[in-house]
Amino acid sequence: MATIFSKIINKEIPAYIVAENDDFIAFLDINPLNAGHTLVVPKLEVDYIFDLKPELLSKMICFAQNVAKAIDKCNWGKRVGVAVIGLEVPHAHIHLCPINNVNDMDFSKQKKTFTKEEFASIAEKIKSNL
Repeated sequence: MATIFSKIINKEIPAYIVAENDDFIAFLDINPLNAGHTLVVPKLEVDYIFDLKPELLSKMICFAQNVAKAIDKCNWGKRVGVAVIGLEVPHAHIHLCPINNVNDMDFSKQKKTFTKEEFASIAEKIKSNL
């Protein structure tokens, strides 16, 4: 069964896409911890990130690094935090989230809300830094 991420990859549902190539896609998390919270997802539907073939996992980290550098240039935090949790959606993904302290990566805290216009602006800012 296709995951919600597969539907985004196949453009069946909309998303605020910030980067894409043949193997990966990066888009804003719709339930973000902070402005710029982005998900990096392989186009290959694999549930567990460590089930990816080593070559694809390596490429995914390099793709995520480029996206993280673009997010970092937006100055939404001191660093871009990285998390792999893997329980929310059964499709491997990496969270990239601007942070100022370790508590900013607490996934149990209340998520931020943004308008469609704010999400679009955030996505454009990241894309402009790629």
